[in-house]
Amino acid sequence: MSRYITVTLERRGVSCLARLLDEEAPRTAGAVWDALPLSGQVFHGKYARNEIYNLVPAFAAKEPGKENTTVTPIPGDLCYFAFSSDDLGNPSYGYPEDRGPGGMTEIVDLALFYGRNNLLINGDQGWVPGNVFGTIVDGLEEMAQACQDVWMNGATDEILTFARSHDDAQ
Repeated sequence: MSRYITVTLERRGVSCLARLLDEEAPRTAGAVWDALPLSGQVFHGKYARNEIYNLVPAFAAKEPGKENTTVTPIPGDLCYFAFSSDDLGNPSYGYPEDRGPGGMTEIVDLALFYGRNNLLINGDQGWVPGNVFGTIVDGLEEMAQACQDVWMNGATDEILTFARSHDDAQ
């Protein structure tokens, strides 16, 4: 039986429904599911292109490792990235050198890709593969419009939330 989550831009009041990829990414999908809900300040991708994401403290009892990875996510992909403060603790990203956002030392980036032509390469680190753990099955068009609004009008005070779906119709 499939499991579903909602992804919401809280201030904008826009949500979409995603199916977890339990067969393709069982460790990652399980770790995310067990930790839900997960919320954090939304950011729009600088390098990847059509991406929004939040950064939350690492939550898995055991890091899932790489599974179902991609460097070319497609519209509707939900991706998981694990970073240390050494990866993100860089003044070019706006964080102090010795820690990541909010003082976190182990950081998870939960991302939603809403458009085409994405490429997961970072000028400082090179290729940054992400674990594809979910796919949007409803509401991508409205979410993509809201993501474009984040890009054009800013992310200030916007929260991105991943939560278990209460949609029993799925």
